[in-house]
Amino acid sequence: MNLNDNPTIDEGTALLAHTKKQCKPTPLPKVQIGILLLFHFCEPITGHSISPYINQLVSELDITGGDERKVGYYAGLIQSLFYFTEAIMVMQWSRISDHVGRKPVLLIGLVGTSASVLLFGLSRTFWALVFSRCLCGLLNGNVGVMKSAMGELTNSSNRAQGFSLIPIVGAIGATLGPLVGGTFARPHERFPQVFGGKFWQDYPYFLPCLVTSSYVCVSIIVGLLFLKETVPKWIRDRGRSSLASGGVTPVGSSPVLSHDGPLPLRDVLVYPVIISISNYMALAFLSIMLSALLPLFFTMPIHIGGLGFKPSTIGYIMGSYGASTGVFQALFFARTVRRFGERHTFLRGIMSFMPIFLLFPVMSTIAQRSGVNLVVWLCIVMLVSLMILVDMAFGCIFIYVTASSPNRHSLGATNGLSQMGVSFARALGPALATSLFSFSVEKNMLGGYAVYVVLSCISCLVMFLAVRLPEKVWEGKDDDNSD
Repeated sequence: MNLNDNPTIDEGTALLAHTKKQCKPTPLPKVQIGILLLFHFCEPITGHSISPYINQLVSELDITGGDERKVGYYAGLIQSLFYFTEAIMVMQWSRISDHVGRKPVLLIGLVGTSASVLLFGLSRTFWALVFSRCLCGLLNGNVGVMKSAMGELTNSSNRAQGFSLIPIVGAIGATLGPLVGGTFARPHERFPQVFGGKFWQDYPYFLPCLVTSSYVCVSIIVGLLFLKETVPKWIRDRGRSSLASGGVTPVGSSPVLSHDGPLPLRDVLVYPVIISISNYMALAFLSIMLSALLPLFFTMPIHIGGLGFKPSTIGYIMGSYGASTGVFQALFFARTVRRFGERHTFLRGIMSFMPIFLLFPVMSTIAQRSGVNLVVWLCIVMLVSLMILVDMAFGCIFIYVTASSPNRHSLGATNGLSQMGVSFARALGPALATSLFSFSVEKNMLGGYAVYVVLSCISCLVMFLAVRLPEKVWEGKDDDNSD
């Protein structure tokens, strides 16, 4: 019997053909996505630029009483304050962007970043550093808003391609940030012919802050001139009217309005959103602890469990890592996701944390016995390679979070919730990791290596949460709706 005569098969065949047609990738709006990535680059380059010298800066402030073992407490606190204050406001900025548009909120965040970075470079006391980092966090909700705009510029057919660019840009920022910080810190010592004046001696860390702040200013100008708004005008008009009357969309709004516009917050908290955000928080928590611990480990003298590297050496190592992960993401992320899927790629990243944390005591033990030799450098190469696998997990979880949104116009709330949770995790992470390091060394717990045992155990526990992600990403809402 000819199968083509079967009406059921004909109907099924037509449906499958339609599905394949729908799955054809939509071309990305390259200019607009390029501007968003330009904005996204501001946070990693400003944040990572302080990592090569933050521990040395804390030592020079004389708040540790000359005890280098206490540097970790204060360095971790400074790094955590940005994320803690960001967590307080990021949800508010994201909800505002749902109602008044992404562009004004993004530009406000960039202005806050530029001003606070300059203040950081001009700070000569511990509390001035605290104020500058808090100001940056309070005015900056850009990461969540940028991801919302990215979700609105893409659909289910090209979202993986679009979101794969975010970790690449982060990697470039992680490359150039430490290089800028390590190269231009204390310029009166490195470039005395040009920066030998008294100002540069009084403010030895202002130059890297000036360089990164200048980039942010350029991004502001580009955004003002060329960035297009992604939130429909009718939603912005209704949102401005609601905000002008003293509130946002009423909780009791009609079902039709709630469906067509941003949903109330309680309606956003569905299972896909909760499980995606939980995994994003866990990944960010482990990653930020690693990011805070690594420069501290590189900076501390060998006899107290570190490797005793100079800021310039740390900058080159972190820069090499950023360049390597950027190239790897660009060449292999999309291929890896297509072959293994988002869930499998994410699980690989989470599984990489345990061997990463276990490499720290190995390197320290070798350095104490034989100095920083070839074996230590091979361990550093291995550690950087594993960190590249971790970075691939971020692209995957971005896709899960965006696809979990109940509707297209609630992307700001969804990403705001995720960024708020992640900011709290990142606020806790640096202080916890660096304090554990200092506590382990001070009390000589497990030979000073207790911090790595604790972090390895946490990475194992996160696996139980990671396996709850579905094999297939949820279907995006309203992907084909035109605004």
